[in-house]
Amino acid sequence: MSLRRLTEPRVQPLPTVLEKLRARTAAANVGATMAHHRELGVRFGALYDTILNHGQTPRRQREIVILRTGWNCQAEYEFGQHTLFGREAGLTDSEIYAITRPIATYPWSEEDRCLLQMADDLYTDRMITDPTWDELAARWSIAEILEFMSAALAYSVVSGLLNSLGVQLDEGVPGWPVGP
Repeated sequence: MSLRRLTEPRVQPLPTVLEKLRARTAAANVGATMAHHRELGVRFGALYDTILNHGQTPRRQREIVILRTGWNCQAEYEFGQHTLFGREAGLTDSEIYAITRPIATYPWSEEDRCLLQMADDLYTDRMITDPTWDELAARWSIAEILEFMSAALAYSVVSGLLNSLGVQLDEGVPGWPVGP
């Protein structure tokens, strides 16, 4: 297994798109890179917008799932962008750092711990274990579980795209967190 990550873009962001996006978003590099396939970029954008902005579950908890997935996939771009979103959703820098550590090393609530375990299960085996499923089902509806699963699995896909394309951090976006 290789954890080598590109230090330069494998696919350059389209300059005209990049210029327009920089004025509007902190995620300009990914948008300008995905612009190489406009239709795919639009469709992916709709999916991620739905997960981020139209969910039934608490945004803070969706961000925990997305950040853990970004960490598991070693997608620094994803983790950096969602560090900003996670902060907006109420995550502390201590919690964001703890997402990169073993679950038992931080005093997570039972709900947060369960979501971290779900993200780990899906990353490890693309399957939620029975004990994790039972914990999820005791706390959330099937629709909510589907939403959390979709966040983990969709952001696993985008992490693979970002890593393989070599999308670099945008200016002002943090990379990996520094411990206390």
